This record gives sequence, C-alpha cells and structure tokens, in this order.
Amino acid sequence: MTAPIRRRTRAREVALQVLFQFDLRGADYAQELSRTTRELCAEECPDEPDVVEFAVRLVEGTLAHRDDIDQRLQAVTRNWDLRRMANVDRNVLRMAIYELMHCRDVPPKVAINEAIELAKKFSTANSGGFVNGILDRIRIDLEAARTGSAADAAE
Repeated sequence: MTAPIRRRTRAREVALQVLFQFDLRGADYAQELSRTTRELCAEECPDEPDVVEFAVRLVEGTLAHRDDIDQRLQAVTRNWDLRRMANVDRNVLRMAIYELMHCRDVPPKVAINEAIELAKKFSTANSGGFVNGILDRIRIDLEAARTGSAADAAE
C-alpha cells in the first residue's frame, strides 16, 4: 500500500504540469484555452481547494518572476543554454527557485527535496542529481546574499 500524497506535493505536481504547458505552448496558453491558471489547476484536483491555492501561487509566482529566475539559473548553469535543458527539468528548477526566492513559508531543504522528487518522477534517471546540484548552488548563493544584506543593514 502506498502512502497518500501530501497536499503540497500534489500542488507541486499540478503546478509543474501547468508550467510545462506554458513552456511548450507559450505565454498565451491559458488565454488560448479561455481559462485562468486557477481553472487549469482546479481541473487536476477539483475537490482540494488548498492544493489549488498553493499550485496557483507556484504557477503565477514562477511566471511573474520567470526572467529573474532564468537569469539566476543561467548564471549557475554556465555554458548550458536553458533551451537545451529538458523541459521538465527546466520547469522543476524554475518552480523550486521561485520557492527558494519568494516562499518564506517553505524551508529551502523542503523546496529542494520536493524538486528532486519531481525530477525523478517526471524526468530522467539523472535528473534528480542534476536538479539537486543546481538548486544547492542557488540556495548557497541566496543565503550568502541574505547574510550580506543583513550585515550591510546592521552597519
């Protein structure tokens, strides 16, 4: 018997599916379907409003900060064009980076571990290690920046 899937894990899976579609179909994907992000997420889990809320937060936040996220991702993946990266990996990374940067209620270790599990489940056998390495580097950079900002503010 398998353990029931946790709500936020389910929300991340739903968000990943929607982000994947946005990435493949372009920014007009939701308008093309005449649906909002909320409706797209709700289709996947109609009886779970808390799952929908977190999934919508992840999708909308990731899309709103995508340029900044992609810059940070590109800086860490030197000599690696983001377009060459597997679509699933790229979107798992984007969503996890959004969580690391903007979701103070999600511990960094949780965001990274969830991203690793998503990559393992929906991408290749090597994706878990790939995602782990990139996100750990970004986590370290973000912590250094926050520590530096706190030190600067204290002076």
